[in-house]
Amino acid sequence: MSDQRPLLSLKKTFFYNFFPSKEEEEACKINNTPYQVTRKLVEIRDLYPAPRIDRQNPWQIKKKLTHDEIVVGMLIIPFFEMFEYILRYWTLGVAKSLENGCKVCVDMWDITEETIPKKYEGGSVWFKKLFYEDFSLWSIELFKDRRLGESDEIGIYWDPRSATLVFKLLSQVGS
Repeated sequence: MSDQRPLLSLKKTFFYNFFPSKEEEEACKINNTPYQVTRKLVEIRDLYPAPRIDRQNPWQIKKKLTHDEIVVGMLIIPFFEMFEYILRYWTLGVAKSLENGCKVCVDMWDITEETIPKKYEGGSVWFKKLFYEDFSLWSIELFKDRRLGESDEIGIYWDPRSATLVFKLLSQVGS
């Protein structure tokens, strides 16, 4: 990838407002309530370039599937990995929509069988924020097609050039 131009990306982060404005302070006094720290999703220029995708081993997010993920048909994507490897390539509006609890549909390529990749689209793959800050990736069709099972290892990454998620079953325990 060294011959490719670096992709422009803006890192998403939270801006926390720890100090109330004079109006907010007065409102808290009148209502006899404590000030609630607020946060807002913002974009910042990253000091460092976006993580490079190694075409030989592009799997920025690797994980072994758990029993709960198999039963429900969703992958848990940790907060850090979602922000570092996926959200940085999305527009702020779409990232805010996800952060506010909306599901965000994406296209995904399953390249497990590299000679015959399969594309999932049309709302069959989506991200949703979980109540405890992590994110979930839903694709029941993929789980069924791949016959994913507990302890199978998968890899995913966001391809910013095609604006799609790329998936691969790296190892299957039941095979």
